[in-house]
Amino acid sequence: MDGAAPDEVYFVGVDVGTAGVRAALVTRDGRLESTCEEPISIWEPLVDHYVQSSDEIWEKCCELVKRLTQGVDKSQVRGIGFDATCSLVVLDRDFQPVPVNKNGRWHNVVMWMDHRAQQQATRITSTGHRALGRMGGVMSPEMQAPKLLWLKENLRESCWAEAGHFLDLPDFLSFKATGSLTRSLCTLVCKWSYCPSGGWDRSFWTDIGLEDLLEDNYSKIGNQTSAPGLPVGGGLSLQAAADLGLNPGTAVGASLIDAHAGGLGVIGADVKGLDLPCEDRPLTTRMALICGTSSCHMAISAGPLFVPGVWGPYLSAMVPDLWLNEGGQSATGRLMDHMVKGHAAFAQFPHTGEHVYSYLNAHLGSMTEARASPVDLLGSSLHVWPDFHGNRSPLADPNLRGMVIGLSLSQTVDDLALLYLATLQALALGTRHILETMTKAGHDITTLFLCGGLSKNPLFVQIHANTTGLPLVLPHQTEAVLVGAAILGARASQEYTTIQVITRCCSQSARSS
Repeated sequence: MDGAAPDEVYFVGVDVGTAGVRAALVTRDGRLESTCEEPISIWEPLVDHYVQSSDEIWEKCCELVKRLTQGVDKSQVRGIGFDATCSLVVLDRDFQPVPVNKNGRWHNVVMWMDHRAQQQATRITSTGHRALGRMGGVMSPEMQAPKLLWLKENLRESCWAEAGHFLDLPDFLSFKATGSLTRSLCTLVCKWSYCPSGGWDRSFWTDIGLEDLLEDNYSKIGNQTSAPGLPVGGGLSLQAAADLGLNPGTAVGASLIDAHAGGLGVIGADVKGLDLPCEDRPLTTRMALICGTSSCHMAISAGPLFVPGVWGPYLSAMVPDLWLNEGGQSATGRLMDHMVKGHAAFAQFPHTGEHVYSYLNAHLGSMTEARASPVDLLGSSLHVWPDFHGNRSPLADPNLRGMVIGLSLSQTVDDLALLYLATLQALALGTRHILETMTKAGHDITTLFLCGGLSKNPLFVQIHANTTGLPLVLPHQTEAVLVGAAILGARASQEYTTIQVITRCCSQSARSS
């Protein structure tokens, strides 16, 4: 970035999503000065196996931060924060990548959406262990315990024997930045069964057949923890500072899962003057809906609420001193792509450079006018069950599969538009199902706060508002996940005293939909 203000203070936020890395330079008041992004590779060696390379991910992080801070006096960059998908990184005792598939070379990351461990997850659920109470009562194959059990049972002589460290991807990034193996309570509590008040539960790991992880005081899965945003180690190590193009010692905040960073970045948005039911009411009346490749429905409460089929409650996993419940859909944007790009009429689209969903939204608008029908009723004879990659919540059944009812032999662009609409409606009904389940368990949610790539799709937003009957809020700052990551660096720099103060300062004003 050229022409940086000499008296400005900056924080860097790095977001590692499913298919790409993004980075942002953020000012003290939460304004994005600049952003940049790069894609990352995904390999699918077998059905339901999705893997990545931690080396490639770190290289892209470094490339982006260097590009982002060109022309900035490095002393002005006071802190950096990382968020990432809740994927599993495997390293050996010398911190080198360990392949997680046969003949996988350096593919050492089991992605969050990898469902190879469904059988292991089912067996863990059958134990009925008390730890399952913090996961909605059902173990998901997207959690780390079943993935670890799969590695032990299927790659015992290779991956399992060579592994010295198992890390969540957000913790891997803070490790690469600082050299510290301190784990974020966000990752450990939400994806590893860790309990902040009691630590690791020995009986859980023993009951599910992973008692070897107890060795050396749980060194392979972490025995030092930190709340999100607290300083990790001594800040950037000499090597990481050189790799990132920043000063050694620059503060690094304990990381967050990407959805949680989005929730942190959006849930404190200023809604004064918007005449919303959550105005002048506590944050517990808001739900953050982070919608991209998948969707996460983040609701917080003053006390623990146990919601069947919904992950949590987790204390301080997103906002300090508040309990988090996390619902979600395993395939959202990914399902939309699957339905649209797999349809025969997709090849008929005009190559005008217009985004495919903008084109479909406009096409549905034309159909609405031609048929004199509200958009919600256009597809009344076409129905989608959206669980093509299982149901994360509230049914919590990874073995469910999707279906479409009402198809004809016609394969026109009109048919594709209606299938796209039915998919949006199915996803919105899934959100309503999650909301109803959380409300029954004691949550009082009056307003939805959206962020993520799909929040930029006006029809996705409209259908969700129509289906849930709740007002939806979109922050003027559309990159809430990046702001959330930068907030971690701001907290670690000690420019602010608490995460809540930073959220009030950095979360941008909002607009209702």
